[in-house]
Amino acid sequence: MSFLIEFKNVQKNYILGDIEYKALKGISFKIKKGEMVSIMGQSGSGKSTILNILGALDYPSSGKYFLKGIDISELNEEELADFRNKEVGFIFQSFNLLPKTSVLENVMLPLLYRKMPNKERIDRCLKVIKEVGLENKIKNLSNQLSGGQIQRVAIARALVTSPSIILADEPTGNLDSKNSIEVMELLKNLNIKQNKTVILITHNPELSLYGNRIIEIRDGIITSDKNN
Repeated sequence: MSFLIEFKNVQKNYILGDIEYKALKGISFKIKKGEMVSIMGQSGSGKSTILNILGALDYPSSGKYFLKGIDISELNEEELADFRNKEVGFIFQSFNLLPKTSVLENVMLPLLYRKMPNKERIDRCLKVIKEVGLENKIKNLSNQLSGGQIQRVAIARALVTSPSIILADEPTGNLDSKNSIEVMELLKNLNIKQNKTVILITHNPELSLYGNRIIEIRDGIITSDKNN
């Protein structure tokens, strides 16, 4: 069986002054296309380091990370940026939308680097905006939306490049409980109905239950990897 994602004995070390800090201590896991996996751990556990490597924002110090069979450590910075833009959709706790910019313009942002006709670009954006239920808010500015709507825009922006994986980093951290449930149900539906591969990074055990598999990490090692 071929896997979409493979971590092989991944280690990540940081030099802090005279001290070498081992954030990841040789972890291995595989993720199939269409899985929804929660990577759960407290602050300092190493989950954010996993996120950065999964998202091709950083390289392992040793070990290998393959996405679609490609070893990201063999890519140069330009190739890495292009790979990241095409293959990874990011959803952040802080939304990271452009302020006072319309929903459509925010969602279109990742496509500005693509060579495609403007009509095709707009049509693709309108499609994903409809998928997240904001077709009536296309012209609204980001500062005219609720927190839950803003996160839906962020999800649409993550989807618009048709990425191989969606990385959701504490996606409900700035939302109330009602909006949190709506956002997580949306991600779950994308996983089930569109077979999207979703990786949820969280410290919240309750939130992790949305994954059909939960990988727990503590002090840079995997302590549990089980189906939910």
